[in-house]
Amino acid sequence: MKQHNKRKEQQFGLCGQQKDMKKFLKEFKQFAVRGNVMDMAVGVVIGSAFTAIVTSLVNDIISPLVGLLVKTDFKDLVIQVGNVAIAYGSFLNAVVNFLIVALVLFCIIRAINRMHEIGHKGKEEPAPAETKICPYCQSEISVKATRCPHCTSQLE
Repeated sequence: MKQHNKRKEQQFGLCGQQKDMKKFLKEFKQFAVRGNVMDMAVGVVIGSAFTAIVTSLVNDIISPLVGLLVKTDFKDLVIQVGNVAIAYGSFLNAVVNFLIVALVLFCIIRAINRMHEIGHKGKEEPAPAETKICPYCQSEISVKATRCPHCTSQLE
């Protein structure tokens, strides 16, 4: 009976699929616990929390302040077309959310890029000079020269 089941597994490739799945899961595990993936996951979680804060800022502070100017709650701005209500106030809230998030991300990336530039400024070394000036005729000559090709003076 076992021989019969083994033959069926080989016939239908079940053993190979299980091995492939184990290999796939092992590779996925290695990928998932890498530093970059974990950093990205932390970034997504922090981004979600930040989005909730920005949404609250727009809905609870900015929209009511703008609502004071237009004498209505920003969320209540709706255009009625037949039986359909187009809530453009909610859309404007979403646009303000996006602009705030984009502005903050721009500022963060700009700061990171500036820190990166500052960190690399001190590390750049000037290339060694390939030429020098002959002390006798003031012609430009190779650093490796032992005699000036212009005035034939012996160089140190």
